[in-house]
Amino acid sequence: MKKAIVIGASSGIGFQLATILSKNNYRVGITGRRAAELENLMTSNPQNFLCSAFDCTKESNPTKLEELVSRMQGLDLLVFCAGTGDLNGKLEYEIENRTNQLNVNAFTEIAVWACNFFEKQGKGHFVAISSLAGIRGNHLAPAYNASKAYQINYLEGLRQKAKRSKKPIYITDVRPGFVDTDMAKGEGLFWVASKENAANQIYELIKRKKDVGYVTKRWRAVAILLKILPNSIYKRM
Repeated sequence: MKKAIVIGASSGIGFQLATILSKNNYRVGITGRRAAELENLMTSNPQNFLCSAFDCTKESNPTKLEELVSRMQGLDLLVFCAGTGDLNGKLEYEIENRTNQLNVNAFTEIAVWACNFFEKQGKGHFVAISSLAGIRGNHLAPAYNASKAYQINYLEGLRQKAKRSKKPIYITDVRPGFVDTDMAKGEGLFWVASKENAANQIYELIKRKKDVGYVTKRWRAVAILLKILPNSIYKRM
C-alpha cells in the first residue's frame, strides 16, 4: 500500500482528494487545523487514515511531518492543499500578511521538507495546489495572486532540481480555476467546478505525474489568454 500525506484535508479539495486516495490503495495521513473535521473524515475509512491536527503556520512542519511519516511507516506522495486568500480592496496589511504566512512561508517550509525527504529516500512525488490566479496580479487580492505566483515559480525551480538529481522525484503544480469551496469569492464566477470533480481531475494528474495541470481542463485556454494579454489592457481590467 502506498503512503500519502494531504496537508489541508479538513475541508474542500483536500478533503475530497484524501477520500479518493484512501479508496485507491493509499494509506493517507491527513492534516489540518480543525481536528473535528479530520476525525470525521477518518471515521469514513479508519483503516486507511491517520490524523495529525496542527496549524502549519504556527507549528514546526518538519517535526509534525516526521512524526506522521513515522506512524505511517513511509511516504510516497505529499500534497500541499492548504491555502488562503481574501478580497482586499482596502489593502489592509493584516489580510496580506495572513495570506503570505500560509501561501508563502508554510508552503515553503513544507516544500523544502518534502523535497529533501524524497531526495534522501531516492524517490517521491510532491504536489501543490497553486492557482490560475498566479499567472497575473489582481487589484482585489494582491497578496493572493502574488503568493500563488511565488508557488508556481518555486515549483518550477524544484522541478528543475529534481530533474538534475536523475532520481524518480516528481513535482506537480495544479492550477485550479474556480472551485466550489470557501476560497471562491467575488461576483461573476463562471466555470465553477464541484469539489468532487476538481479532486478527481487532480488525482488523474497525480497518477500521470504531470508537471503542470489546470483544473478543470478548460482553464488552460484562459491561462494562455492571460499570459499573452498586453499589460496596457490588463491593467484596466
